Amino acid sequence: MLVQDGLPARERMRALVVIILGIVMAVLDGTIVNLALPDITRELHAFAAQSIWVINAYQIATLALLLPLATLGDIVGYRRVYLTGLAVFTAASVACALADSLTMLALARVLQGLGAAGLMSVNTALVRLIYPKQLLGRGIAINSLVVAIASVAGPSIAAAILSVASWPWLFALNVPFGLLGLILGRSALPQNPAKAEGARFSLLDVVLNGLMFGLIFIGVEGLGVRVDAAPGGAQGAPLWLALAELATGIVVGVIYVRRQLAQPVPLFPLDLLRIPVFALSMGTSIGAFCAQTLAYVGLPFLLLGSYGRSHLEAGLLLTAWPLSIVVMAPLVGRLIGRYSGGLLGGTGLGMLSLGLVLLAMLPSQPANADIVWRMALCGLGFGLFQSPNNHIIITSAPAHRSGGASGMLGTARLTGQTLGAVLLAMIFAFFDPQDGKGPLVALWLAAAFAALAGTCSALRMKRQ
Repeated sequence: MLVQDGLPARERMRALVVIILGIVMAVLDGTIVNLALPDITRELHAFAAQSIWVINAYQIATLALLLPLATLGDIVGYRRVYLTGLAVFTAASVACALADSLTMLALARVLQGLGAAGLMSVNTALVRLIYPKQLLGRGIAINSLVVAIASVAGPSIAAAILSVASWPWLFALNVPFGLLGLILGRSALPQNPAKAEGARFSLLDVVLNGLMFGLIFIGVEGLGVRVDAAPGGAQGAPLWLALAELATGIVVGVIYVRRQLAQPVPLFPLDLLRIPVFALSMGTSIGAFCAQTLAYVGLPFLLLGSYGRSHLEAGLLLTAWPLSIVVMAPLVGRLIGRYSGGLLGGTGLGMLSLGLVLLAMLPSQPANADIVWRMALCGLGFGLFQSPNNHIIITSAPAHRSGGASGMLGTARLTGQTLGAVLLAMIFAFFDPQDGKGPLVALWLAAAFAALAGTCSALRMKRQ
């Protein structure tokens, strides 16, 4: 199905269902297994330190292949990359569910991460094909809403599944949804009307891209694990090894970037960063997702430890954030195009920063209502930022480079989330998370990142 300016309404909805199915599974599986790690460690007779690779394997594979598969989508078509990614992800979910050792599970998670990279790399590029230009803002708003909710819903969904079933079901439940997406996607998803000329898919560049992201990720996380370890406890990898991994990743990155700058259509789309509004939007996204991770992962410690809320109460209070994003999404979809994306993003991130400051300034025994409206302010602000920012990222790139822009969008989100998680580990190493000091420092730092991201967003008003 070749499409020039969007699909008719009925076909558009069918295609959107396929996009939502894939992106929900890919984003959820990045966090859904966290709660099951103790059960996985016990049942597979592994060490706790080794079990972290169930998470790392997925994240590294996704991050390492996101940009190569996005560029591949520009060359061979987004539909082909998306459906192949969905097929790989579904098959890997079966392998994860049947794994009888930690090594097998980690390898299956690598394969699952490869499939997730195929889904995340081109999903926004497909939205650009599915929706006509005048409705593209609404399509991106829906896509952003799904990503935002899936990003924070993993622990809650995992808790619900684990309360009635064992950990393999976390993966087995992907299979029927993956098969449904494959059946619908063959006829529902459109093909690219034009391919990127001059683009080439070099295996050496793919390897260098994977080494750069993988080594930097492992090195940075190794430093975070060391500072987060309790005194006298396991420190993970030696400090020299973490530093060596980080340094090697940077060296590989320099070599890789120099190769990419000589390419007419680089695998790592650095040429898109020459577009000022695109570069500012990437900085905005990294800062905002770093702020969200710092706050959303740190807040449970504050609610449970300092405020004495139960796990159920804490979970209900935290839902005010994603629910506010849901409320904001329809409004934002109509605002995109009418108002500057820089203005909308800057306003939203200002709201997020204010909400985080107000959460950090709560009294020692706050009422639930005081917590909820501050959470809601954060969610409304994040919802106001995300869709306009994504819209700018995807539309500021040429149409034939939508895959590269979509890959950069996903890379910015994952980079921000990883940076937030590492910073939180470092904060908790120096400030006790149980007495509330650590979470409060995280909230103040999150507010600073949100404010910085808001400044980047506001600078786009002149560029636009």
